[in-house]
Amino acid sequence: MQITVIGSGYVGLVTGVCLAEVGHTVICVDANAEKVAKLKNGEPPIYEPGLDNLLKRNIEHERLSFTTDLAAALKGSSCAFIAVGTPQGEDGSADLQYVKAVAQSIGRLALGDLLVVVKSTVPVGTCDIVESILHAELAARQGKPNLTVASNPEFLKEGTAIDDFMKPDRIIVGVDDEAATEVFREMYRPFILDDPGRLFVMDRRSSELTKYGANAMLATRISFMNELSRLCEAVGADIDHVRRGMGADPRIGRKFLYAGPGYGGSCFPKDVAALVRTALENDIELKVLTAVTAANEQQKNWVAGKVKKHFGSLEGKRIALWGLAFKPGTDDVRDSPAKTIAKFLLGSGATVVGHDPEGLANFKFEMGELGGLSYASSAYDALHGADAVVLVTEWSEYKRPNWDKAKGLMRNLAVFDLRNQYSRRVLEDLGFYYESVGRAANRTAR
Repeated sequence: MQITVIGSGYVGLVTGVCLAEVGHTVICVDANAEKVAKLKNGEPPIYEPGLDNLLKRNIEHERLSFTTDLAAALKGSSCAFIAVGTPQGEDGSADLQYVKAVAQSIGRLALGDLLVVVKSTVPVGTCDIVESILHAELAARQGKPNLTVASNPEFLKEGTAIDDFMKPDRIIVGVDDEAATEVFREMYRPFILDDPGRLFVMDRRSSELTKYGANAMLATRISFMNELSRLCEAVGADIDHVRRGMGADPRIGRKFLYAGPGYGGSCFPKDVAALVRTALENDIELKVLTAVTAANEQQKNWVAGKVKKHFGSLEGKRIALWGLAFKPGTDDVRDSPAKTIAKFLLGSGATVVGHDPEGLANFKFEMGELGGLSYASSAYDALHGADAVVLVTEWSEYKRPNWDKAKGLMRNLAVFDLRNQYSRRVLEDLGFYYESVGRAANRTAR
């Protein structure tokens, strides 16, 4: 099958590469000529484990190509994915300008019958909007092709996106006719040979809402556990024990029960806000999700406040941040807790030096030139003269540091473990002050 993917960002590129990997012919379209030139040379614009090898292999095997020419890419294609960004607007709603622009272009340029698939994360009813735009563009044309619109939201986790696409736990499609369903069955057959039941077919609006509902549920679990972690510290309980006890209940499960500095990234903050906004537009108040967002912002400042509380004053203090990306396995720093924490510390008079294995350049770009903020090329370089180290993102290289080496580099010995990775007993025996999240100070962290 020949497939066009419009948008070569995170979702579009992973989609295109993985579809090509199972034998489809994929043409990825992007308006950014510089990005397209790099992609043609096998240079991905994002960091995602395994992506670079798949990209190069499928280009070499001529199953994957890149262009800025949408008209040429649509020729011969039976399916076109819309995978452009839907950034958060000032009112919290998803900005659909790029989705609408692509729909207009497809309506003007498509010559043959085409299944138009909305892959971008979009509010309920967006497929209807795309359909109306296509019909308006086709109205003035002669010999109109048949353009069908479907929803197919992505469920990719940054850091494991290739595995998520190649071995999906479910594929959600929203369609209005059986012909579109058959196109999806043929396209995704290689991914679900062992269990075709993982392809869930539903109406378009239910498909659109499924994506938002899933992300909102996960964000809710995170915020709930973070609030519970604050209570644990107040009453002398251990959030890790609580988590294990709760997770043993099969109705709850073990995933997304870890306390930490709050969630970030390109999905949870934006999708929760968009779902709340969609509800308000329909005279529904989602009080739980409104509280989820507030709890998440409170958690970021609460963990940063631990550092200030310990020192009393941060004037003249040098704080090392380990981890700037919102999670390990990605260079994405959008809404990363590290940004809020860094700004809190800087605003309290500290100087901050950050390190991240992949996200440093993006963090630098998004934060801009801030007085007192600098960066280190290695985790240990960040510790030179530091009064404290704050673990924000649990990259593998931070999991087992050489604390004896750290002692020789730091001015004061304080560790703020925002991911509960380290042993209080080990660090205190070495002379470090230690704090984690949701684990009482008089308990031994194991």
